Amino acid sequence: MGDKTDVWQGTLALMVLKTLESMGSLHGYGIARRIEQTSGELLSLNYGTLYPALLRLEQEGAIASEWGQSENNRRAKFYSLTRSGRRLLEKETRSWEQTTAIVARFLAPSEDPS
Repeated sequence: MGDKTDVWQGTLALMVLKTLESMGSLHGYGIARRIEQTSGELLSLNYGTLYPALLRLEQEGAIASEWGQSENNRRAKFYSLTRSGRRLLEKETRSWEQTTAIVARFLAPSEDPS
């Protein structure tokens, strides 16, 4: 298979929020692995960008964290979506859908140039 692609600018928060919505509480490594798995292993998540993004989302109130035990009995910080995070996810999803619809207009051949 080809080289992995880095996560696109501005999409990491959306992917983190959606992952927490669908999977429930996860630690950072679990979030990263799930994003990579969901992409069909086509995305490469730089862990150096994940943790600052998690910190920013937590400071904004979109996610909450608490310490717990990982699957291999190590202490890990688990993140979960907050009510505010659910609202942010809805807003970011609408924005992303609008953006991709606009770009699709440029990529799709058009019969009517008006």
